[in-house]
Amino acid sequence: MAQRTIFVGILLSLFVVGGCSLFHERESSVNSVSVPQVARLLESDTTVFLLDVRTPEEWKSETGHLKGALLIPLQDLETQISDLTPYKKKSIIVYCRTGKRSQRAAKILADKGYRALSMEGGIMKWNAEGLPVVKEGDQ
Repeated sequence: MAQRTIFVGILLSLFVVGGCSLFHERESSVNSVSVPQVARLLESDTTVFLLDVRTPEEWKSETGHLKGALLIPLQDLETQISDLTPYKKKSIIVYCRTGKRSQRAAKILADKGYRALSMEGGIMKWNAEGLPVVKEGDQ
């Protein structure tokens, strides 16, 4: 009887851990795109829309932002999602500082029926690749 109880306990533990792992995979499965892919898309596809989900302070910082991007901080995305209605049929490339917030934002958008991609590595990776940005003084 004790062996059966231990066996059932192990099975339950595996189920709980495995279930959480599977849930996490589903939650984090957001389509992403690399920085070089974004650069190529921006050169060739005029239907791509850029969404920056950083804070206004980050937008104005030395990292700059991508030309033509719209700033909607992640914390405001749910309340300002109607601002993106004109872009619902476009591919939206979402970026942030390193790619974590953009994954969450892309998931929110995908759940609302938008075609959203998260830019891997964010603006930090974009800057590391030496690609052009707009800085506050440049405008």
